[in-house]
Parts: sequence; C-alpha cells; structure tokens
Amino acid sequence: MSSKKPVIVGYDAVSPLGTDMETQWTKAVRGESGISNLTRFELTEGFPVRIAGQVDEIDVAPYPFLSPRKLALWPSPIFKYAMLVVHRALQKSSIEISPELSPRVAVTFSSAVGGQDAVLKADRRMIAENKLPPPYTNPNSCINMVGGKVSILTNATGPITSPVSACATGVASMIIGAMLLERDQADVVICGAVDFPLVEPIVAGFATMNGAYCSKHSDGPDEARTACRPFSADRRGFIVSEGAGCVIIASEQFAAAHGLDYQIEIAGWSMTSDAHHFVAPHLKTVTRCIAQSIEDSGISARDIDAVSAHAASTKVGDKVEHDALKAVFGDAVPPVSANKSFIGHAMGASSAVESIFAMQGMLNSILLPTINYSPDPEITLDCVPEGARRVDQEYVLKNSFGFGGFNACIVFHRLA
Repeated sequence: MSSKKPVIVGYDAVSPLGTDMETQWTKAVRGESGISNLTRFELTEGFPVRIAGQVDEIDVAPYPFLSPRKLALWPSPIFKYAMLVVHRALQKSSIEISPELSPRVAVTFSSAVGGQDAVLKADRRMIAENKLPPPYTNPNSCINMVGGKVSILTNATGPITSPVSACATGVASMIIGAMLLERDQADVVICGAVDFPLVEPIVAGFATMNGAYCSKHSDGPDEARTACRPFSADRRGFIVSEGAGCVIIASEQFAAAHGLDYQIEIAGWSMTSDAHHFVAPHLKTVTRCIAQSIEDSGISARDIDAVSAHAASTKVGDKVEHDALKAVFGDAVPPVSANKSFIGHAMGASSAVESIFAMQGMLNSILLPTINYSPDPEITLDCVPEGARRVDQEYVLKNSFGFGGFNACIVFHRLA
C-alpha cells in the first residue's frame, strides 16, 4: 500500500431508515427495520414482490439545486438523491471546491441500475399515446450521467469515471478513488453510489431469477419487518430497496494541509473476478478478495475487529461468504454485521450505505445488529443477533459482491 493513505473527510446517506444520518443511525442501533409494503407502483394481482425498502420523499426547499424547475428534466430519483448526499457530504467535509481546487477534485460516484425508470415511462407513453420520448429520456438512463450531474453540481473538473460493479459499485467507487489519489491524479475524490430500482420489470425480474424475496400467503402481518434474514436458516432472498451514499476521500497530505477533520483511513482493498457464473459467487475468488484486502492493509486477519458483510440473504451467497470468512479467519471470525437485514438491498448503493454505517460504528464503538436472525447449522458466525453491541473497532472489513462475479473488499482503519 502506498504511503499516500486515502482518508475519509465526509459522508452522507439516505436509506429506507431515513433521509438524515442521525435518524438512520438511531434506528439502526435500535435494530429497527426500514422494510415496508411496496407502494412505488400499483401492484397487480399475482405480482410476486409486495414489500420493499423505500426512501422517503425529502423537503427540497433548503436545496435550490433540487427545486422542481431544476429537476423538471431529470425525473429519475437517482439524480435528486445523488446530488443531495453529495452536497451534504461536502458540507460535512468543510471542503470548498474553488476554481483553483476544481481540477484536483475527481468524481467516481456511480450507479448499478441507473435511471431505467425514465426509459420505461417513455416506452409506455409511446405505446399508449403514440408520442415520442421526451428529449431527456436517454440522458436520464445513462448510468454515467449521475456522475456528470455531480460534477456539474460541485464544479469538480478532475478525472471522472463511473465504475459499474453491480452490488459492489459503492465500494468499487472508493477503490477507484483511492487509485486516483495514489497516482496523484487528484487530491479529493467524490465517491459513492445511488440506486432506485423499484421499477416493475426490474423488481419482477429479480423475483423470476429467484433472487428477491417473494411473499407467501402464509406469512403473517410482520412479514415486511422480518423478511430480510441474512445468514439465517429461513432466509428466502433479498429485499429490493433504494438508497444513496456519498463518501468524500482525500489524500492524507491534502487533509492535513487544509485542516480537515479525519478519523478513518482506507487501509487496504482488493478486487477479484470470479470468472465462474453470472450470479452465483465463487468461493475461491471471494476468499482471495477478502485475504488480499487484509494483506494490502499491512495487517493480519487477527487485527480485524469486525466485518460488515455483503449478506444479501440468499441461500448460496450467504453460505459462500461464510465459507470464505472461515477460510481466512479460521475459528476466529470476528463479529459480523449484516445491514441488509434492516435496509434491504439497494443494489450498487448498498455497499456505499453499509460502508457509511460501518464507519459510524467505528467512531461510536458500536457494532450494529443483524436482525431477524435464526441460526443455520451450516453457518457458524457471530452475527450480533442480540442487538447493538459496544465494541472498539480499529480495523473493519467491508465485503461486497456483485452480479457478474465482481468482488470488492475494503478495510477501514480508525486512527488514534
């Protein structure tokens, strides 16, 4: 690892738990679920998915750049929430992007799904009304456009790229950002991801491929709250959800020279490709990704104090992650938190939001619980099922794995 350590100087997120960090953190510590009935679109009889993790509407009045007039041509919610979390994360960082700094500010903020809702709406209008798509339909659907809108909002004119790594997009954006800092291509990088995938064919498509949780008539009234069950014997797939997370990283030298507050650094990372199956994870390459991220941090496995798991709540995925952790840590796997148990799976944004929760936990010496847990005899992990636990955490491993066999792991280090 280069001596140019990337440090975290600001972050912000929205999730099904709330649209401000304080509310989300309070609910997460309490083990409250953000999963509820799916209301983003009208459910037809027989639609297989009926619950989801939905982000509340926000009051745009304090943010002139989110006014209805400004957003009129950008109806996909990815733009509104991406710009919100970026704006707030930059405020928290105390960085002002001046004309002099602008060329040294990079953007790796991205999305896994993008604004496909805009294309779907245009297609339905063509069929129903025989009208051509509005001129901004295609820009709304371009995945790289969310990074473009972030750069326009912030006047960041340094390198810009949109890493699309399925469910690992958020962590991948931080890793690419760290590369840019290490190569001295930037001093500051706006990282993160946003996804609002609650669109009929996307949600139904996850159901038909046996990935998403599908309702059963036998389930009781607590179905929504208890549906996402990572590492549990009765896990039945992920809950499709929405979210956005922004992490501002900077070179340690830049942060120190400009008096920026930082308490966490990116100690190391790894990316691997399964080259195995289009959705099923591969134990060998997942294990290598975890091990290499720890090695890149210059520490040993025993130095990791906690793990923020990918844990999508699928039968195969959770078992492979468990087996990989056992392969790396042996019988000394540290406590493992599975945040999707209360926020669902926000696709590419999930690993960004979960990284932010992990960092909040490091700063507050709190390990978030995994809710809805029922022991699986084939998965022997300490999932913190009893509720939030007070644990001092110097090093935390964040796992993220995505469709196409993309694996990305990152190690965060709390500085003294």
